[in-house]
Amino acid sequence: MILPRPSGLAVRPGEFVLPAHLHLTAGPGAERPAALLAGYLGDRPRTASGPQIALALTGGDGDGYDLDIEPDRVVLTAGTEAGLFAGVQTLRQLLPPAALAPDAPPDAWRWPCARIQDAPRLPWRGLMIDVARHFQPLGYLHDLVDQLALHKLNVLHLHLTDDQGWRMEIDGLPRLTDVGAWRTESMIGPAGSPRHDGVPHGGFYTQAELRGLVAHAAARGVEIVPEIEMPGHARAALAAYPHLGNRPDRELPVWTGWGISEDVLGVHEEVFDFCRTVIDQVAAVFPARYLHIGGEECPTVQWERSPAARARAADLGLAAPAALHGWFLGRVAGMVAEHGRRAVCWDEADDNGDLPPAMTLTAWRDAAHGRASIARGHQVVIAPYRSTYLDYPQSDAAGEPPGQPGVVTTLADVLAFDPLAGGLPLAAGGRPGVLGTQAQLWTEFAPTPAHVRHLLYPRLCALAETAWSGPADPAEFGGRLEEHWARLRALGAVAADDGRWSPGAARAVR
Repeated sequence: MILPRPSGLAVRPGEFVLPAHLHLTAGPGAERPAALLAGYLGDRPRTASGPQIALALTGGDGDGYDLDIEPDRVVLTAGTEAGLFAGVQTLRQLLPPAALAPDAPPDAWRWPCARIQDAPRLPWRGLMIDVARHFQPLGYLHDLVDQLALHKLNVLHLHLTDDQGWRMEIDGLPRLTDVGAWRTESMIGPAGSPRHDGVPHGGFYTQAELRGLVAHAAARGVEIVPEIEMPGHARAALAAYPHLGNRPDRELPVWTGWGISEDVLGVHEEVFDFCRTVIDQVAAVFPARYLHIGGEECPTVQWERSPAARARAADLGLAAPAALHGWFLGRVAGMVAEHGRRAVCWDEADDNGDLPPAMTLTAWRDAAHGRASIARGHQVVIAPYRSTYLDYPQSDAAGEPPGQPGVVTTLADVLAFDPLAGGLPLAAGGRPGVLGTQAQLWTEFAPTPAHVRHLLYPRLCALAETAWSGPADPAEFGGRLEEHWARLRALGAVAADDGRWSPGAARAVR
């Protein structure tokens, strides 16, 4: 019935039928979830009488909720606003799928009577989407946020910059978007392919647009964590401002290929002035508690060849220019901390133990690397690529669209993933441990929202199940997913004629 499954569910006889006028009350602190629910219910005229829907904060701890549906009254309580937002999504899912469509029929507005007590397993439950390789329209990001909320996913990690494009307007640095947001063509196929499409590609978001997206997400209980890649994956920034690189005399185009470029930021003071300008403005637009600064896949060959970088390493007493990597990230993390935020890096940036424990790490390789990061004092988002990278194909069937080569990540693979496997501890009370998990969708093979939607579903549903509820019985999950697929069709999250999840097939998740 509900996806992800709740901790406790007792179905009762009867149903609550929504009248033409809405009697909705919200206690102090419950106003935003109540407004969201009212919108989902068709923005009906309000009344102060009749069957009541009441939302209230209890002042307890945790992001769980308690939902009681009776024929004449619905009561949703939670200790936090986040708990109320989660309960609102449960109410949304309990409606018939037809009520989620734009042309919902009048008889679709009803809830079955039930008592639900529910709470999330992990505090960080997210999706990373790469808008640098292929720019995604702002309207689609708004839709995606609403779909994350439906699945009780509370983090959208927005990968805004890379070698192939810079997607955020920065005041005072106009060439980042005038130049860095556009490339002449795109590679066809995986990294190293000799083929290109010959079609210019680009786009960027203004700060006003991103503030609007942040507000849209906050109204649904979703936090947007921005990512600005540094010091590697910086070719688009260097195309805009060559003096930030290690060869300031060399002009570079925005990269048209995939893979890892050797062009990285330099380590002179102008670079850190640039980083501070960017971090200051990113922090002003995105109020999230976390700010991702990338840090992975940073070749150091240019530093090793650069007299300025070698001199900087020697002045710092570092054994080799390669050690500038941890120093660079630690310095930028300090800029992030000045805003009261916590910097996040991909975990390989700390393989030498160079990063301060205050930095959160995204462990993308495997649980063993996540465990090592926890042992070094970090909080970790566990996201191993074989279970959470949704840019890999979902199957090896002949009709499956192209994806990243080398791995097939099935629905069953995602469903079997356990972020706490092997006894990894939760990062409770600020202690080192697992903060949560997220899916990743890199967009080399996803140029349009239609491609993204195909790659996300149904695997994102399994990630949501794992993050909120923990490991599931495949057959039981499949039954709920079959019902949920009708919701996704009604919302336009999957195509109306998408037959991948036909009735009956859902019970054989393997």
